[in-house]
Amino acid sequence: MMKKLIQQSVEDSINAKKDFFVKNANAIISCADMMALALRKGKKILLFGNGGSAADCQHIAAEFVNRFQMERKPLPAIALTTDTSIITSIGNDYSFEDIFSKQVQALGEKGDIALGISTSGNSPNIIKAVHEAKKIGLLIVGFSGAKGKLKDLSDFPFCVESDTTARIQEVHILLAHILCDLTERILFNE
Repeated sequence: MMKKLIQQSVEDSINAKKDFFVKNANAIISCADMMALALRKGKKILLFGNGGSAADCQHIAAEFVNRFQMERKPLPAIALTTDTSIITSIGNDYSFEDIFSKQVQALGEKGDIALGISTSGNSPNIIKAVHEAKKIGLLIVGFSGAKGKLKDLSDFPFCVESDTTARIQEVHILLAHILCDLTERILFNE
């Protein structure tokens, strides 16, 4: 029974990834091109999400700032999920819906990239931050599941066709690794 559950999870994860990357290969390449262009111009990536997606934001930011596959200079990426003093003061003084939008207001500049992650595509604090980012003129990269508002708000909507949060998150982290890999190759292999 347990081995069957393991095998089913592995097969579901592989299938979700195969389906997603076949459908989205061209958009991924275009997104990496835009990320590289922004970074080349001295812009930065702001990342935000909740729960496991918050951890993914930190993971992705680390890959850009430190390095991914090659030795190269650090690239500016900030996970807006990490400063507990900022998050708790905004949550306390305003609301949880404002924890990312106020940081986007403070740190975002026209031409930066906002990478919002919401498996449902409807997390109120993600949607509010994306609206704020759009006002400022940031490029919006949205990682979500198949449904939700984030898809329509994103310049690059990456929507995973699954109803299982774990499968969606597994595709998201592979997507993030691929975007980072392609971006650093564009910037440092030319």
